[in-house]
Amino acid sequence: MFGQLWATKHPHASHNDAEGLSLHRTLGPWGLTALGIGAVIGGGIFVITGQAAANHAGPAIMLSFVLAAICCTFCALAYAEFAAMVPVSGSAYTYTYATLGELSAWFIGWMLVLEYGVSASAVAVSWTGYFLSLLDHFNIHLPAAFVSAPLDAKLQPTGAIANLPAAAIVLLLTWVCYIGIRKSSAMNMAMVLLKTGLIVLVIAVGWKYVDPANWEPFIPANEGPGKFGWEGVLRGASMVFFAYIGFEAVSVAAQESHRPQRDMPIGMLLSLAICTVLYIAMAAVMTGLVPYTLLGTDEPVVTAVAAHPQLGWLRVVVEIGALVGLSSVVLVMIIGQPRIFMIMARDGLLPPVFTKIHPEYRTPHINTVITGIGIALLAALFPLDVLGELTSMGTLIAFAAVCAGVLILRRTQPDLPRPFRIPAAWLICTLGILSCLALLSTMTAHNWFLMAVWTVVGFVIYFLYGHRHSKLRR
Repeated sequence: MFGQLWATKHPHASHNDAEGLSLHRTLGPWGLTALGIGAVIGGGIFVITGQAAANHAGPAIMLSFVLAAICCTFCALAYAEFAAMVPVSGSAYTYTYATLGELSAWFIGWMLVLEYGVSASAVAVSWTGYFLSLLDHFNIHLPAAFVSAPLDAKLQPTGAIANLPAAAIVLLLTWVCYIGIRKSSAMNMAMVLLKTGLIVLVIAVGWKYVDPANWEPFIPANEGPGKFGWEGVLRGASMVFFAYIGFEAVSVAAQESHRPQRDMPIGMLLSLAICTVLYIAMAAVMTGLVPYTLLGTDEPVVTAVAAHPQLGWLRVVVEIGALVGLSSVVLVMIIGQPRIFMIMARDGLLPPVFTKIHPEYRTPHINTVITGIGIALLAALFPLDVLGELTSMGTLIAFAAVCAGVLILRRTQPDLPRPFRIPAAWLICTLGILSCLALLSTMTAHNWFLMAVWTVVGFVIYFLYGHRHSKLRR
């Protein structure tokens, strides 16, 4: 039994198994780049940036974005090598199966549920804030009990019933994902172009009203653990890391890429580079328009713009851009999560129903519906605080595992064809692991407790079902 838990699956076996799933190959490098941007630009700019600046980093949130981007660059290079070598939809799960064994692969797959499913819920919760702000222009006010979570950050009752707008947008986008990757990709491309244009407009117009005095002190004096100072900058980086996870969603669409060996590295690295520039510019404008202490709201970009009467017309633009941007993030995450489940079920670790492909749409339709309903329930019941930080933790763990996997496979399978190779792999992958661990070290004890509970639930499922039905074991 112990040997089975650490048994590895050859990368070529994963590739051969995946060929039988018959997904449509419709995405080129620009489609994959748009997929990455669609997943990245959303909650980070429109929500997390303000909270991290107000509570942890101050104007130095710009440095937090730089640190998170450096960490992501190391990890993106590791993903690019794996994605070009093993162009299947399993992402970090498949890579870990090939290097660290079945138990580790299950653990990472379970962390990816946080990265995709739970992050989609967090972004949907953010969507509600901007939706309500837009309705306010028309003097429409929905009952408070139906637009907020019934639990707070400490999982205490709030008196609300459910966040219905968040659940509704998730279910609508689930239907879009149900009817096909081509339609989902086209819709995502349109949303990416629109929200990127709106963000550039906000940066260009807002820059004229930036007051450099709001950037002083650039790094506020430390006021306690994780609150300002350099410790706060690092804590801010761990929070905004949530904003960068989308580039990894590109690897999930490997089986729907025309030429994954070439297109996957381009899509991941290009989307990461574009989004980093936009994030830093937007953070500079937001913290320059108003004092950073005012940005800890559910719609911080609106807060920054509304402080200047001359920019009143821009508020509606921001709200529309936020709704479009956050919708595209949810869409990409709903595309990614079912494909992770599909690959895990193909290996026998989840029930066969997760591998079913729709005869017409060629999508994992049952899997998509199950995922969409689960994400909608999380969005309806839990607040952004809990969902966002758990997502960052799960993602950091998965990224560290992928960096370690590259080094292990270089040692155990040195002759495997690698269409894309990381230069100075020992240095880059080691820095990737260390940077992920550094960001994880800033998480609170409460977050680690929730992560422990999540992990225990995952291992219970594995030992009750996955271990018994593993195809590798049989």
